[in-house]
Amino acid sequence: MSDSAPTTSERGIAARQRRMTTRTSVKLGENIAQGVITVGGLMVIVAVLGIMVFLFRVVMPLMAGGELHGSVRYQLDTEQDVIWINGDEFQTLGVAVAAEGRVITYHIPTGTEVSRDQWDFGGAAVTAVNGTLQRDRVAFGFSNGAVRFATLGVDTATTARRNLPSGLVQIDARDRMLDGRVYTEVGTGDFRTLSSVIELGDGQQISELPIIAIDYRIGGTRERPTIAFATVDADNQVRVSQSRVQINMMTGAETVSTTTTDLPPLVGLAADATVTGILLSGTGDRAIVASDDGVVFRYDLRDMNNPSLAEVRRVGDDGVAVTAMTFLSGEETLIVGTEDGGVNAFFRLQTGTAETTDGRELVRARTHAPMPASIVDLSEAQRQKEFVAIDADGNVWVYHSTSDQVLFELERSGDVSTDSSGMIFPRSNGVMLVSQGGEVEAWQYTQRHPEVTLGVLFSKIWYEGYMEPTYVWQSTAGTDLAEPKYSLVPLIFGTFKAAFYAMIFAVPIALMAAIYTSEFVDKRVRGTVKPMMEMMESLPTVVLGFIAALVLAPLVEEWIGAVLLGFFALPMGLMIGAFAWQALPAQIALKYDGFPKFTLMGLSILITAWVAAQLGTSLERVLFYGDFKQWTTGRIGTGTPFMFLILLPLSYFVTAWSFRKQFGHHYRDLISGLDRSRAGMVDAGRWIALLLVAMVLSLLVALGLTAIGYDPRGSFIDSYQQRNALVVGFIMAFAVIPNIYTLAEDALNSVPGHLRAASLACGATPWQTARWVVLPTAASGVFSAVMMGMGRAVGETMIVVMAAGNTPIMEWNIFSGLRTLSANIAIELPEAVKDGTNYRVLFLAALTLFVMTFIINTGAELIRQRFRKRAFNL
Repeated sequence: MSDSAPTTSERGIAARQRRMTTRTSVKLGENIAQGVITVGGLMVIVAVLGIMVFLFRVVMPLMAGGELHGSVRYQLDTEQDVIWINGDEFQTLGVAVAAEGRVITYHIPTGTEVSRDQWDFGGAAVTAVNGTLQRDRVAFGFSNGAVRFATLGVDTATTARRNLPSGLVQIDARDRMLDGRVYTEVGTGDFRTLSSVIELGDGQQISELPIIAIDYRIGGTRERPTIAFATVDADNQVRVSQSRVQINMMTGAETVSTTTTDLPPLVGLAADATVTGILLSGTGDRAIVASDDGVVFRYDLRDMNNPSLAEVRRVGDDGVAVTAMTFLSGEETLIVGTEDGGVNAFFRLQTGTAETTDGRELVRARTHAPMPASIVDLSEAQRQKEFVAIDADGNVWVYHSTSDQVLFELERSGDVSTDSSGMIFPRSNGVMLVSQGGEVEAWQYTQRHPEVTLGVLFSKIWYEGYMEPTYVWQSTAGTDLAEPKYSLVPLIFGTFKAAFYAMIFAVPIALMAAIYTSEFVDKRVRGTVKPMMEMMESLPTVVLGFIAALVLAPLVEEWIGAVLLGFFALPMGLMIGAFAWQALPAQIALKYDGFPKFTLMGLSILITAWVAAQLGTSLERVLFYGDFKQWTTGRIGTGTPFMFLILLPLSYFVTAWSFRKQFGHHYRDLISGLDRSRAGMVDAGRWIALLLVAMVLSLLVALGLTAIGYDPRGSFIDSYQQRNALVVGFIMAFAVIPNIYTLAEDALNSVPGHLRAASLACGATPWQTARWVVLPTAASGVFSAVMMGMGRAVGETMIVVMAAGNTPIMEWNIFSGLRTLSANIAIELPEAVKDGTNYRVLFLAALTLFVMTFIINTGAELIRQRFRKRAFNL
C-alpha cells in the first residue's frame, strides 16, 4: 500500500521548520563577527599592555644604578709633592702642579707625559692652594705671605684631517700626540686637539706671615674682570682682597688695582685651635672660615667698607675638627667634612634670627652617610650637586647631595695613599685622584640620573633657598646654577584639585538634569534636550580652553561678586520657578505640563542670574569691603563674609532637617487638606522662612568662628589669580557634564516601568519615586557615569594648559592656579631632551597617571558591582 500524500497541516509544519532553520550565511556572518570582536578585544588588551611595557622601559633607567667602566693607575715623574690637579671634560689631558713649581701635562688614560714646565716661585714654599670651581684658575699662598695666581687649564680646538701634522706619536688606540698636543679622532673624521694652558702671574704681598688658607674667585665682565681672594695667615688674620682689571680694547694693555680689607678677628676661636680652610663666595658677599675645633665663622662682606663677623656656628661635636669644606655649584650649599667622618650639608637661610648680624644663619639641611675615617678632601662637580669625598683610610665616595645618596664607593688598587686630593671631571662621569707623591688613579663611570630617587619624586626634599623640606616641581630655571626639582606630588595634587572642583560643579548639575529629563519632563522636551546636551560633548577642548583663558577668566575676575552670588541665585531661581508652578491651579498645571513648564524654569533661572549680575558690585562692597581681591590677601576685613556664604547651604540643610524632624508630620497634615495652589503658596512661605532662619544661623556661626580666631583666608581661600581653579572648574564642568548626563540619563531610563508604576500606585509622588526607587535601581549606571566624568576630568589636558596658570603649587585655594600631570606632559615633553632626566620623569608622570586611572577605575568597578547586586535584589 503506497504512502498517502501529506496533509495541509503537515505541509504547514514542514514550512515553518524550514523557516526556523538558520541560514548558513547568517551563521557564517555571526562566526566572523564573533571572531572579529574577540580579536579586537584581544588587540585592545595587547595595546594597553604594550603601552605599559613601553612606559616601564622608558622609566626604569631612572631607578638604575651607576655603571663603573674601569679605572687606571700609574705614577707621574714629579719628584715633588703634588698640590693641585686639573683634567679636561673628555678625560684625556691632565695637569698636575708640584710644590716647587713643576707642572706636568699627562695623558689621563695611560699616564704618558705630554709636556713639562717649571715655574719659578722665587724660593718661597707653597703653604696654601685653592682654585675656582672650574679648577683652571689657581691661587697659591706662600710662606713669605705672598699670593700668586696661575692659569692651569686645557684648550680645545679642532684640526681637520688634511691639516693633521706628520710625525704623530700613537699613545693608545684612540689618541696621538705631538709637541704638547693630543689629537683624538671624532665622529666627523676631524681631530679634537687638546693642549694645556699654563701661565703664572706676578705675586702680591698680602701678609708678613705665611698664608695657611686661601680661596679664589673670578667674576665681572670680559672687559672688566674682577679677582677676589681671601687669605688667612699664621696669626689667624683673615683678609679679603679684590683686584679689578681694566683692559684697553685698543691696545690690550691691562690696568690692575687691588684693595685688601682686614676682616674682624675670629672671636670664639679657641686659643689652641687653628684654621683648616677658607671659602669665598663667587659674588664676594661672604667668606667662611673653618677651624679644627668644629666651628665655622661666616663673614658678611656685602659692605666691604664695614665687614662683619655675622655668625659663629658649631658644625661638629666638641673637639671634632672641620677637616674639609667646599661649596656645591651655585654656592648655596656648604658641604662640611669632619674628623669623625661626618659629611653634612648646610644652607644659609634668612631666618630672621637675632643671633647673627644679618638675620641669616647656617642650617644643617642634610646629614649624608658618614665615611669610615676622617675626611681629608672634598671636591665638587661643576654642573651638578655632586661631590667626591676622600677619607684618611683612602676611601673614595661620590655623593649626590640633593638626592642624599652615595653614587659610588670607589675601590682603590694597590697601596692606598691617604694624602690624596681628588676632582670630579666636568661632565660628572669620572673621578681623578693624585697623591702628593704623584700617584694618579682615575675612574670612569656613568650615572645618568643621579638627581632622581623615589624619595625625590614622592617625598619632601629640602632644596636650596627653601626654608624647609617641601614638594617642588621645577624642571628648568632661568640659570644653570639652579638645580632641577622633580617632585611629582604637586602635579598629582593639581590633577586631583582640578578634577575635584570640576566634579563639584558638574555632578550636581548633570545628575539633576538627568533625573529631571528622565522622570519629570515630557518626551518631546526630552527628545530636544538630550541631543543638545550630547552635542556639547563634540566641542573641542582646545576651544573651551581658549574661551576659558581669554573670555571667562577676565570676566570672572571683573564680575567676581556676581559669580559668587550666582552660586546661590541659580538654585534659588530654580526653586522660585518650582514654587510658582505649584501655585498654579491643577487643571492649568496638567494642561501645560511640558515645554511651557520647562520654559518657565528657564526664565526663572535667567531672571535670577540677571538679578545676581546687577547686585554683584553691591555684594562685593557690602560683604568684601569693596575689593574682593584685596580681601583675599587678608589686608582688609575679616573672614566672616565668606564663611557666611560657605556655611549658608549647610545651615539651610540643618534647618530643613530640624523642621522635618520636629514639625514634619504636622506640616504634612496641614497641607494635605489644602488644594494644590494654596498648598504651593504655603510651601513657598515655609521655604522662605527656612531660608531666613538659615541665613541667621550661618551668620551667627561665621561670627563665632571669627571670634575664636578662625579665618579661611590662607587656606582654601587666598590671593586671587586670574587663571585659577574656579575658572578651570567652570569650563571643565562644561566639558564633563555631557558625559555624566548622557550615561546617567540612559541608566535612569533603563529602570523597568513597572517599578515606577508600583511606586506611584502606592501613593508616592514622582519625586519620591525618583529618589527612592528609580535612583537606587540605576545606582550602578549612575555611579559609572560619575566615574567616567571623573576619568575625563583627571585626564583633561588642553583646558588646564590654557586656563589653569600652570603653577605647580600645593594649596586648595580655589582662586590660585595649578598644574596637572597631563598638562605638564603636554607643556614640557616637546622641549625635553630624549632620554634625559626630564624626558624620563615626564614618562613617569604618564605612568603615574595611568596607574591612578587604573586604581580609580578598579575601585569604581568594585563599587558599581556592589550597587548592581543591591539593585538586583529590588
